[in-house]
Amino acid sequence: MQYETLRLKVSNGIAVIEFTRDEIMNALNTQMRAEILHAVKDAEKNARVLVLTGKGRAFCSGQDLGDRATVASTDLERTLRDEYVPMLMAIYNCSIPTISAVNGPAAGAGANLALAADVVIAKKSAVFLQAFTRIGLIPDAGGSYFLPRQVGMAKAMGAALFAEPMTADQASAAGMIWEAVPDDEFEQRWKSRAEFLANGPTEAYNRVKTIIRSSFDNDLEKQLLLEAKLQGECGKTHDFREGVLAFLDKRAANFEGR
Repeated sequence: MQYETLRLKVSNGIAVIEFTRDEIMNALNTQMRAEILHAVKDAEKNARVLVLTGKGRAFCSGQDLGDRATVASTDLERTLRDEYVPMLMAIYNCSIPTISAVNGPAAGAGANLALAADVVIAKKSAVFLQAFTRIGLIPDAGGSYFLPRQVGMAKAMGAALFAEPMTADQASAAGMIWEAVPDDEFEQRWKSRAEFLANGPTEAYNRVKTIIRSSFDNDLEKQLLLEAKLQGECGKTHDFREGVLAFLDKRAANFEGR
C-alpha cells in the first residue's frame, strides 16, 4: 500500500510508523486513521516490534478539526466508533511489543494514541495534553480508559478537567509513560529499546501483555490459573529452551521469536 500520511519502514525485525503530516503537527484525519490501521496490521505480520513516532516537531496534535464550515456537521460518535476504535484496538491488541516514541507534543487524541502502545518513551521537551474540555468535549481515543489505570483517579480527573499540559518528566513521575529522555539522546534510546525487544522472546512478550492486563479483571485465583496456563504455553516455545540452554552455557540467548 502507498501511504500518504505516514511512512512505514521495516528493518531487522523493527517496524517504524512515522506520521508525516508534519505541516499540521501530524493531526489525525480519516485517511491517516485508515493508514495507521493498515500499517499496524502490516507491521504485525512482518516485524517483532512496532514503533510509532512523528515527523517534525510534534508526535500528534490530535483530531484534525478542518475548517470552520465542517466543525458543526462532524459526527463525532460515528468518527470515533468507525475510525478510532479499529485503529486503537489494532495498536492495543498488536501481538508484538509496541513503543510510542513521542518526539514532541502529543495532544488530545494524539496523546491517547501514544498511550495505546505498550511502552511510551518521550523527549523531555515533549508535553502531553488532554485538551478535550478546551473545546467542550470529553477525553476520547481511549483516554478515559488509559489515564485512570496509569496515573490513578485523582490525576486522571485533574488532567481531564483542567486540560493543562503535562511535561514528559511529570508524565514519567506519574507513571503515565515509561521514561523521559534528554532530547539529544532520544532517538538512540528508542532505537536501542526497539532493538532489544526485536531480539527478544516474542511469544513471551505477547503473553506478558495478556497477563498484566488481565490482572485488573481477575481475582487472585483466576490470575494464578491464567499465569499457569500462559506459562505452560511459553514453556513449549523454542525461545524458552534456548533461554535455558544459554543460561547453562553462560552465553547470550539467541531468541528467534518462536
